[in-house]
Amino acid sequence: QVQLVESGGGLVQPGGSLRLSCAASGRTFSSYAMGWFRQAPGKEREFVAAISWSGGTTSYADSVKGRFTISRDNAKNTVYLRMNSLKPEDTAVYSCAVGSTSYPTREKSGYKYWGQGTQVTVSS
Repeated sequence: QVQLVESGGGLVQPGGSLRLSCAASGRTFSSYAMGWFRQAPGKEREFVAAISWSGGTTSYADSVKGRFTISRDNAKNTVYLRMNSLKPEDTAVYSCAVGSTSYPTREKSGYKYWGQGTQVTVSS
């Protein structure tokens, strides 16, 4: 059974940092792209960042470019999202997902497995 478990969320002040982790189990995902999405209350789930199977290609939403960094460790079947200079508008539930292909996409339809998510709250 495929399982994705996110961790690392929490409450942080504006300007602070967090690192999210997503550990995959049930199979190896080293051949597939992985992505992070987020959903704020009352809003649709939106793309945040994605990374290719090798880690050589990344993609970011304009709203997080320059502040967030996605990375992966295929030996650990884990993908990370480093979030710096956090803003209140970054508050959301962050979920990771496994892509259907090797290369990153911003489209939700391009992902086949999803985690339950971890809450990130940016507030003073």
